Amino acid sequence: MTCCKCQGVETWFNQKFVERELKKYRKKGPGKPTRILLEAIQATTGVKGSSLLDIGGGVGAIQSELFKSGLSHATGVEGSSAYLAAAKKEAERQGYLDEINFIQGDFVEMEKEIPAADIVTLDKVICCYPDMQTLVGLSSERAGKIYGVIYPVDTWWTKLGARIQHFIFKMRDNPFRVYIHPPQTIDAFIRKSGLNRKFYRKLILWQVAVYQR
Repeated sequence: MTCCKCQGVETWFNQKFVERELKKYRKKGPGKPTRILLEAIQATTGVKGSSLLDIGGGVGAIQSELFKSGLSHATGVEGSSAYLAAAKKEAERQGYLDEINFIQGDFVEMEKEIPAADIVTLDKVICCYPDMQTLVGLSSERAGKIYGVIYPVDTWWTKLGARIQHFIFKMRDNPFRVYIHPPQTIDAFIRKSGLNRKFYRKLILWQVAVYQR
């Protein structure tokens, strides 16, 4: 990652924040948008024996849940050291640690080192990245079968929320930012990689989409 992005991610997704997320996952399982994404992936393709590239996977919810459905191996790329440590801890607890290759850094800057996979997921990641075109373009090319994404709806309330967050980040001298990218543009860049949308669900704050090659 560039210094600015790396500092922002490390500051916002710190140890305290991540510990709350891990505790919540262990108690309640994946949140609603993630559950919808997982169900859509499982309904679209057979997970058994497949590989996964999980970009910005947080505490590793997608990795852990798909291993329960027969995933063979996974690569987890994460910019936050706290999230990466939590994902490793959870993978060890669930018995999948040896089947996951954890990489810390910016996927875009490291993309030549990242292997392709049958399934590629970005759960609430596109909204954390300023250069959406490059992130979506490079990551969707890595998807052999399935590309699953969760990103914010493009509405006045999400834009207002982003502006409020930006003000808070600025007051705290944190370079981290949230981006509300146009859904039509995101969809166009995904389709440009030869993928077709097979599932779509719009929630109050998030939209969930699964594409198939």
